[in-house]
Amino acid sequence: MEQAPISLSPAAAQRVAAIARRQEQPAMLRLSVEGGGCSGFQYRFGLADTREDDDIAVEEDGVTLLVDPVSLDLVRGSTVDFVESLGGSAFRVENPMAAAGCGCGSSFAV
Repeated sequence: MEQAPISLSPAAAQRVAAIARRQEQPAMLRLSVEGGGCSGFQYRFGLADTREDDDIAVEEDGVTLLVDPVSLDLVRGSTVDFVESLGGSAFRVENPMAAAGCGCGSSFAV
């Protein structure tokens, strides 16, 4: 069995499912990478209504993670997680390709 190019943690899947239920939307989380942020690139998360033809889709506990091919080149091998701490709660990308990142975890450099 081939390993998925990116993964979604059970904690992240649970959080997406809860948000999707509350907003009465499909349980699909889109991760994209855009230029900007304090380290060069930044992660963007949002619920998706549909899957695009070229999206890479990974499922975990009934939740689908969608990533476009251009973004996947920058996050391949990553895990999308949901963390809660004293500083707040957020989706985080554990990206093995990131050479540097910012303190808030929302931007990175390769």
